[in-house]
Amino acid sequence: MNDWGIQALGYVAACLTTLAFIPQVVYCWRTRDTTSISLGMYTSFCLGVFLWLVYGVLAEQWPVVAANLVTFVLAGSIWWLKLTAKSPRNRP
Repeated sequence: MNDWGIQALGYVAACLTTLAFIPQVVYCWRTRDTTSISLGMYTSFCLGVFLWLVYGVLAEQWPVVAANLVTFVLAGSIWWLKLTAKSPRNRP
């Protein structure tokens, strides 16, 4: 496979894995319900995505940078909501 094909494959993979977060983000922000989401898992995941982002920048791997930048924003928004939103069960 040539360099262009490898880059295209990386961007397609990046788009698919990143777009997979959109339904979860939309659901969490609409309902403010994060009760079934593990804070530990999202903390670890966001840190891992951030480190992949740094790696991508340092290695100049732009599909890795693009995917992890968007994923970090999406997953980070769920993480932030988990930290700040009250559970629907606890609302008056």
